Amino acid sequence: MTTPISPALVAVIGPVEPALLSAWTAHYRGLGIERFHLAFHFPDHVPDAWRHQLIAASHALGVIPARVSTGPWHEHTNTRLRDDLRNQAGPGWHLIADSDEFQTYPAPLSTVIAQAEATRQKVIGGLLLDRVTNDGRLAFWRPETGLDRAFPLGGHLTYRLLKGDPRKIVLAHSSVTMASGNHRAPGHKPAPDTLACVHHFKWRSGVLDDLQRRVKQFTSGEWSEHTPAVRSEASRLLLHIDRHHGRIDVSDPRLGFRHVILDRLPNGWAAEAARIAANWRPHAPQNQPGSTISSPSS
Repeated sequence: MTTPISPALVAVIGPVEPALLSAWTAHYRGLGIERFHLAFHFPDHVPDAWRHQLIAASHALGVIPARVSTGPWHEHTNTRLRDDLRNQAGPGWHLIADSDEFQTYPAPLSTVIAQAEATRQKVIGGLLLDRVTNDGRLAFWRPETGLDRAFPLGGHLTYRLLKGDPRKIVLAHSSVTMASGNHRAPGHKPAPDTLACVHHFKWRSGVLDDLQRRVKQFTSGEWSEHTPAVRSEASRLLLHIDRHHGRIDVSDPRLGFRHVILDRLPNGWAAEAARIAANWRPHAPQNQPGSTISSPSS
């Protein structure tokens, strides 16, 4: 068997802060990633100045976008762009991550891939760990603060509160087809005892406006959706934030928030992640007013 080479990173990037893109790129380069295949997509409400600034930031980081597009963010938009990027990336292993997802592994990527190949696995899984501020505020992030200091707590907001699928396919061989949202690879099941920790830095300043806009666009039909699951997740978050005066309730023991850092897996992660991945089931839809979406890109 040939020695695994560094996988190609595949990602669809929305209108994030240039500083987050910089931190994200540095994180994955620290894991050994050398090839970035990125597509940038901007909904129509995003100002031209923001779009130009983010693309310029990507070029300054030495990452030339494979594609830049604008328009509605239909539920299928991310999937189509991701699959185009995977085709461009070519044969081999692909690391797949959203721009607010920072993956931490139990071993170096080369070792993780070698172990998967030795057991004839073509996918490697991960589990979301939502990162938030100490008091649950949706804070504006300043790069000089650092992500670990700005969002020191990690917990299971997506899984416990939003009823969303916390499972992720983080590495997949090019021969494997991926489902929407990178949650599954039909016909392939990741090894449950070596799941990566996917630190999820979604809960920042501006996310509420984004979720409200997406709920409105999907509800009106301006953006097309396949299921109401995405809107349902967003609606649950918005309701929770309203009930807790603009904050995430980090004291709720169900959510399991505790201090974590990017440089190593949380204590007891292997057993915790395996248990959650095994127990997760799709949430039955509720026919309630205003209920229905999470970001199609997250």
